[in-house]
Amino acid sequence: MVDVNPHPSSANASYPSLRNRAVLVTGGASGIGASIVEHFAHQGAQVAFFDVQDEAAEQLISSLKTEAAFTPIYLRCDLADVPALQNCVAKVTAALGGVDVLVNNAANDQRHRIEDVTPEYFDASIAVNLRPQFFMIQAVLPAMKAARRGSIVNMSSISWMIPSTGVPVYIAAKAAIVGLTRTLAHELGPDGIRVNAVLPGAIATEKQRHLVYTPEYKAEIMASQALKRDILPEDVARLVLFLAADDSSAITNQSYVIDGGWV
Repeated sequence: MVDVNPHPSSANASYPSLRNRAVLVTGGASGIGASIVEHFAHQGAQVAFFDVQDEAAEQLISSLKTEAAFTPIYLRCDLADVPALQNCVAKVTAALGGVDVLVNNAANDQRHRIEDVTPEYFDASIAVNLRPQFFMIQAVLPAMKAARRGSIVNMSSISWMIPSTGVPVYIAAKAAIVGLTRTLAHELGPDGIRVNAVLPGAIATEKQRHLVYTPEYKAEIMASQALKRDILPEDVARLVLFLAADDSSAITNQSYVIDGGWV
């Protein structure tokens, strides 16, 4: 089977409402996050992103300098450090004049056995995979409430729906994100703030190809998916664009699966 992207960027939608919008993405230096940063930048948005991968972040920024109307802003931020997270959000808010779109993308799906999980490991995993989603939202709320608008996209996963095995704490966090999304959609709706979740399936990122994308795993994926092709980071990014744009202004409290028809 030949892997192809059947939707070249020149044929994809353009969203005028995203021009000049202030967008903040966590985990934006590589993988799905980098594709999200790139797609927003190409829409004319003012993008800032957090990560701890300095080299990858600089490479991404360099690639977009001549292509995007606004060069993305990178801040090194350990999302497990809540005061540091809050400080970085304050810097982005000051630099961009607010935050119109928040994409809670950062996560770590490190494999682990239930027998090996200690309280310390459990807390560390939640500190990366769930806690930052809440505190990122909390930190951008003043700017969004002042603007009486905002779109928050929380990245969950189909892993808790299948369910996947070998990553129990990660699975718990990804399931909790859907619950967080639903309750905050109702809490923040009166302020014009929309909250939705995106649940990717097996996305063929560079990291996944390097770590787990063996021929055997790819065969399992293709047997499970209705679409017999790789689902790529740009497929996810285009869904995020739609949920951030005014085209989806009546959509909130929803969970969007993008997995090629796995679940």
